Amino acid sequence: MAHAIRVHKYGGPEAMVYEEITVADPGPGQIRIKQTAIGVNFIDVYHRTGLYPQPAMPFIPGSEGAGVVTAIGPGVTLHKIGDRVAYAGAIGGYASERLMPADRAVRIPDGVDDTTAAGMMLQGMTVRYLIRKTYKCGPDTTVLWHAAAGGVGLIALQWLKHLGTTVIGTAGGPEKCALAKAAGATHVIDYKSENFVDRVKELTGGRKCDVVYDSIGKDTFPASLDCLKPHGLFVTFGNASGPIDAFNAGILAAKGSLYMTRPTLGTYTASRADLEETANDLFDVVKRGIVKINVSKTYPLKDVAQCHRDLEGRKTTGSLVLIP
Repeated sequence: MAHAIRVHKYGGPEAMVYEEITVADPGPGQIRIKQTAIGVNFIDVYHRTGLYPQPAMPFIPGSEGAGVVTAIGPGVTLHKIGDRVAYAGAIGGYASERLMPADRAVRIPDGVDDTTAAGMMLQGMTVRYLIRKTYKCGPDTTVLWHAAAGGVGLIALQWLKHLGTTVIGTAGGPEKCALAKAAGATHVIDYKSENFVDRVKELTGGRKCDVVYDSIGKDTFPASLDCLKPHGLFVTFGNASGPIDAFNAGILAAKGSLYMTRPTLGTYTASRADLEETANDLFDVVKRGIVKINVSKTYPLKDVAQCHRDLEGRKTTGSLVLIP
């Protein structure tokens, strides 16, 4: 019998209930996966609380995982039974077995284990589109990256260092700052003891940054805009401290004709070709050792509530993985 975590009513970590489920045979265009590892991301919190409402109740949260294909629906040619696959973006991941669209899963290459794959797909592909598509970072780019010691941040710092980019990271406390520095940040600002706007101006000699990547939201806005050069780009891709609301577009004019975008992985990997290009780029830098995935902690699937408490309490670094 398969098991899953289901949410019957939006709420705190206790809203997630460990239950037996029945997994049907795959329909047209679907595959069934016996999962070996499940990634945990902040978007799962948004789904659980209702910040990002779901179409029906109860639902199974989780948008990332890895495992083995155990059944194939009619018309599926991308995968065969026994393939090791991983995915990001298909909700329903907090389960020992699941169905999903075949075209949303990618094959895991040799040399990448399932736990690593489950801990890197959403975060790693997010980094890839942010630094190669949303803004094409290179040796002449200066970046401010908030939450630099988080899962996305640690992947980004390593990849950006490889690209020769100057990266100013922010993190909370000496331990997290040390992690960010070790991962490749050029400079690290402890936001708990330093004013990040003043430090960015100081570190850049007043020139400020080409792009700010911000997954924090409410707590770092609008101060992040003061870290940008004229015509700079503010990329908001998460709401860890709460959403940015009541946004007045005129502030972009006042602070230097700035640009602002709110991208999503779903848009950047909407086509099969874009998904494969993004995933293959990620697998490549991981296999070559350019990016090391830090799966800092694993939890049994039934202990997901504690995992969420740790995540929301900012007690974690790197990637978190559930084991069914």
